[in-house]
Amino acid sequence: MAEFLRIRRGSIGPADVGLPIGPRPRRTPGLRREELAALAGVSVDYYTRIEQGREAAPSDAVLGALAAALRLTDDEHTYLLVLADRAAGRAPRRRRTDHTPVRPGLRLLLNSVRPSPAYVLSELNDVLAANPEGMALMPGLNDWPPAARNVIRYTFLHPAARGLFADWDRVARNSVAHLRTAAPASPGQAEALADELSSASSEFAALWRRHEVWVKRGGETAFQHPVIGRITLANEILQQGGDGQRLMIYQAPPGTPEHDALTLLAMTTAAG
Repeated sequence: MAEFLRIRRGSIGPADVGLPIGPRPRRTPGLRREELAALAGVSVDYYTRIEQGREAAPSDAVLGALAAALRLTDDEHTYLLVLADRAAGRAPRRRRTDHTPVRPGLRLLLNSVRPSPAYVLSELNDVLAANPEGMALMPGLNDWPPAARNVIRYTFLHPAARGLFADWDRVARNSVAHLRTAAPASPGQAEALADELSSASSEFAALWRRHEVWVKRGGETAFQHPVIGRITLANEILQQGGDGQRLMIYQAPPGTPEHDALTLLAMTTAAG
C-alpha cells in the first residue's frame, strides 16, 4: 500500500490538481507529501506514517479522500482498498478459490459459442479451459502443460506471442495491469508469477514497477495469426461469480471476413 501511494503521488503534478507550480523547478516529480495531505484533509504526520508503512489500518474514509486527491480511477481505488485490507491483516474484500473446478455450464458455453475462441480464466489469467478455437488462436499454448497455461505468461515468455499480437506493447501493458489488480486477492500465487516473469523478462519487470492497475472489461485485439492472417476481434469478459472464474470470448459478427476467418480456424482444429 505504501509503495503504491508513493508511486501514485510521484505521477501526479501540482497542475493536475489545481495547485500552483511555483517559480522554482522541483527536485522530485509529483506532489509533495504536505500537498497531498492537504488535498485529502489529513495531517502531514498521519499521511507520512501511511506512506512509510507505520500506519497499517487507515479508514475507508481516509483512503477515499486519498484516492480522490490522487485522481485514482475506480479500479485503482478498489485496488487501494484491497491493499489496505492486506496491510491491516483483514480478510480480503474479494475471495477466490484456487482449485475450484470449471463448472459444467461454463464448459457447455465454450462449445456453444464456437467458432468464437473462448476461454475460462482464473483471476490471475490461468487458462482453466478453452474450446478448440481458443487453443488454436494462441499457437503453442497447447504445447505447455495445463498448469503452465497462463495468458500473461504466454504474452511474455512464449516465442510466438510477440508476432501473434499485432499491438504487443498494449497487450503486455494490459496484462501486467491486470496482474497488479488481481494480486492482493491472491498474493502468494501472484507474487510467484510476477517473480518468475520479472526474472525472465526485463520488459515485464519494467512494467511491474509502474504499479498500473485497471480491470479489462472488453475491447478489441488485433492478431497476426500464422494460419488465418491479420484479424481484429472484439472480446468480451464475463465475470462468473465469487470464485474468480471469468469467461473470455473473442468474436466477430456473422457474414464478416473476420467471422469467415474464425470459421477457417475452426476447420483447422477439426482437421487436426
